[in-house]
Amino acid sequence: MRGPVVLQCADFYDAELSRHNQHLRAAASVRTHDRVLDIGCGAGQTTRQAALAATQGSAVGVDTSAEMLEIARQRSAEAGLRNVSFELDDAQTYAFPAAAFDLCISRFGVMFFADPPVAFANIAHAIRPAGRIAWMVWQSQERNEWSGAIRDALAPGSAIPGNAGKAFSLGDPAIATKLLSTAGFTSIDFIEVEEPVFYGANVDAALDALAGLYMVKDALMHTDEAPDQPLLRLRDLLEAHMTSEGVLFDSRAWIITADRAGG
Repeated sequence: MRGPVVLQCADFYDAELSRHNQHLRAAASVRTHDRVLDIGCGAGQTTRQAALAATQGSAVGVDTSAEMLEIARQRSAEAGLRNVSFELDDAQTYAFPAAAFDLCISRFGVMFFADPPVAFANIAHAIRPAGRIAWMVWQSQERNEWSGAIRDALAPGSAIPGNAGKAFSLGDPAIATKLLSTAGFTSIDFIEVEEPVFYGANVDAALDALAGLYMVKDALMHTDEAPDQPLLRLRDLLEAHMTSEGVLFDSRAWIITADRAGG
């Protein structure tokens, strides 16, 4: 069963990326009869939106979190959607039917594969010839203020864990282009998205939301300080980023669009 922390995380991520989501929807331009695959769908917001647009088509969300998918299924049922489904699996190895989808979308879900060439080839296998992708990924770590700022506030001067850089694995267009070309994609393009991430309507809300995230809980578990010290630094950081629209951190992303070869 899902707990309040999982629900909080699901709502946090959707709110955090609300500005980015608008750009992805525009780039994906889901059509009425599209069969849409959503990689790393989480709690299913992007999958549901695709299903609403593909009124004569369908949308399938894939994710590795059973708890997030439970929320996704529940919210899809509450919305009365009949053309949406979810699969608990890793898109790198999942046995997709060949050429089953017209469009593959992803909102920050394709950067974490253990073997990107294998994963991208598997996804390409699932997309029909001349089908499309619209993937949103982070640019380089240096262009994303949010990445290091919170970690530095919690543990100043600490080394960044190796897995933290995985989120930026497709930030270099040359690397992403090579991976996609090898997998069988053409007409590869990069659309820059310059939008802030949203952490809360006020400092208290932002602090409460962040306190439930693994990154913050893990840092607090491994500090030698009293827990109130890193939390005070985190509050100071959030106060410094308080704006008239809430707590915002600068970020840069790419939307990668491409066509499946063979059309």
